[in-house]
Amino acid sequence: MAIRNIRTDNDPILRKISKKVTRFDEKLELLVEDMIETMHDADGVGLAAPQIGILKRVVVVDLYDDEGPFEMINPEIVDQRGEQCEIEGCLSLPGRNGKVVRPEYVKVRFQDVNGDLYELEGEELLARVICHELDHLDGVLYIDKQIEEIIDEADEA
Repeated sequence: MAIRNIRTDNDPILRKISKKVTRFDEKLELLVEDMIETMHDADGVGLAAPQIGILKRVVVVDLYDDEGPFEMINPEIVDQRGEQCEIEGCLSLPGRNGKVVRPEYVKVRFQDVNGDLYELEGEELLARVICHELDHLDGVLYIDKQIEEIIDEADEA
């Protein structure tokens, strides 16, 4: 396992659309392991492959609860409802935060590293993290959806 460099700010790869994963092999397993290690090292709750320069539809999430970290390969939202507006940040946009409106509930269909199909329902924080990370797979950053940028007064001093 290795900690990968997180792409930041205006790196053009963050704006590209990721390709569907078709090979479920040891290389994919290693990518997921590296992504989890990188996410944990950066104290993140989610990380998408484009954030480390890989244009594949791979996301890892860890809310640091009993569920532990998990991967979502080729994820797609199949249901969503409700609305929440919370402050988000991003490992690829260090030092920035903004208010973003997201669904309160999502259901996502995805594969694991073996190619097995799953569905997961998420509310509140999990729903927000899933939406945020899946946006990365389509070259969308939270700043594209923010309704208000949050300025930290400590940064202004």
